[in-house]
Amino acid sequence: MGERRDIGGHPTWVDLRGSGPATILLLHGGMSNSDLLLEAIGAPLVERHRLVAFDRRGHGYTADTPAPFHYDDMAAETIAVLEAVVGGPAHLVGWSDGGIIGLLVALHRPELVDRMVVIGANFHHDGFGSLDMPEDSPFARAIFEAYAQRSPDGGEHFGEVFEKFMAMVTTEPTLTTEDLGRITAPTLVMAGDDDAVLLAHTCEMYEALPAGQLSIVPGTSHALPIERPDVTARTVLDFLGAEVPPATLMPVRRARAIA
Repeated sequence: MGERRDIGGHPTWVDLRGSGPATILLLHGGMSNSDLLLEAIGAPLVERHRLVAFDRRGHGYTADTPAPFHYDDMAAETIAVLEAVVGGPAHLVGWSDGGIIGLLVALHRPELVDRMVVIGANFHHDGFGSLDMPEDSPFARAIFEAYAQRSPDGGEHFGEVFEKFMAMVTTEPTLTTEDLGRITAPTLVMAGDDDAVLLAHTCEMYEALPAGQLSIVPGTSHALPIERPDVTARTVLDFLGAEVPPATLMPVRRARAIA
């Protein structure tokens, strides 16, 4: 279903599925690709929505460029996809780096974001704890093999991409809670209870978002959408289809916001 589209002068792999009344733009994680999320949660999402996904520069089927990685550049790339492929606003569902990019898009171009789900995302690089993933671990091998199978640059380019990725995630993003307070889109913050993003940081993000909701999934890690795709898809769909703000019997935080 994928095809290459010109996004900002660069051939970019884009996947379009379904024909629902609303569009979900799926944003993959760092050092990952759209296929991983599409295979995990794509099927239930496409039953109700038009689904668009794309591989960012240096990821999946999209070739790298000599430029370093920066989240602001990735957000600009995402905005270009919303304008050129989606043709307007969409629900953003982003995992890890994809969630960070969603936050930036919602800040820079709020009119392009209907609702947003950020999964295992941090708004500041200090919120990301240690990720113990030995090079010979099954998950690390799977990341390399997926890259080598898809990248037009070949598997030998993986090391360069990984260096750019590490330089970015150790210094970015640098958003503040004040920045998050300017995001008006209803936003669901999801994370595993054993996520690489610190739980306190995740809660701080939720509390700073004016229209935030929170879902911590027990027995999961930073790989939540892969470990529990059923729970992830169901939670995303419930949020996208629910009344906002939610009507609850004993509001506390939301009662203060309304007041």
